[in-house]
Amino acid sequence: MFVPCERGGGAASSDFKGFTLLVPAVSVGNVGQLAIDLVISTLNMTKVGYFYTDCLVPMVGNNPYATAEENSVELSINAEVYSLPSKKLVVLQIRSPFIKNKYRPFCQALLSWVKSSKCARVILLSSSHAYQRDDEQLLGTPLRYLLTPDLEKAVGGLMQELKWKEMEKVAAYPGINDSEKVLHIPGGGITKLLFTESCSKGIQMAVLLKFCSEGDNIPDAFALVNYLNEWLQLIKSEVNTSSQWKIPSSWRLLFGNGLPPALF
Repeated sequence: MFVPCERGGGAASSDFKGFTLLVPAVSVGNVGQLAIDLVISTLNMTKVGYFYTDCLVPMVGNNPYATAEENSVELSINAEVYSLPSKKLVVLQIRSPFIKNKYRPFCQALLSWVKSSKCARVILLSSSHAYQRDDEQLLGTPLRYLLTPDLEKAVGGLMQELKWKEMEKVAAYPGINDSEKVLHIPGGGITKLLFTESCSKGIQMAVLLKFCSEGDNIPDAFALVNYLNEWLQLIKSEVNTSSQWKIPSSWRLLFGNGLPPALF
């Protein structure tokens, strides 16, 4: 459930009617979470609350978007909500993995909040194992999208104009029955479950994902957030859009550079 914080404006911070909600899937390479980091940091979004749940591994750390010593000691937890009313944008950042068998309860809680907060649509940023692509998925761009039927009516034409490539369905039984196709997102975490639940509940949801491998996934995050920006125009587009995104201070610790003294 959503718990507003005082700094975000109390009760007013929970009013997201007509907003677009960005959510990362905890998926291969943590690409969605890294992309969300770039959005929050670049747009200087305000933390307005927390998403209280027992479905995620508990964690606490210092402020991942610290800009000075004064705000570096602020604490952050495993699921926090940030808002930017001027762009009608709200973001749920997830910072820890799911507890075993807790995928479905989390999806139900999240979609219940989406309905109660009256968000207009949800965009899930995700990733999938590059090595498990079929022959068709090996062609062209490594970026894909999915739209629920309710959102397809609203933005399907725009996706065609952008020449985006929809996530292909693959054979359910390769080599045995190639005519039966299913949606398969290996390494995608909650992606498939959240998407199918949104379809059945009439929620407008888009999935934007990138095929990738584990390793240094910063380039994948930039590719995914630039993909998102083609649609939402969060920042002004230029030839080299990556240079316009602000890298958060916490990324200095991605490869074990030691803990910041302010944490102690």
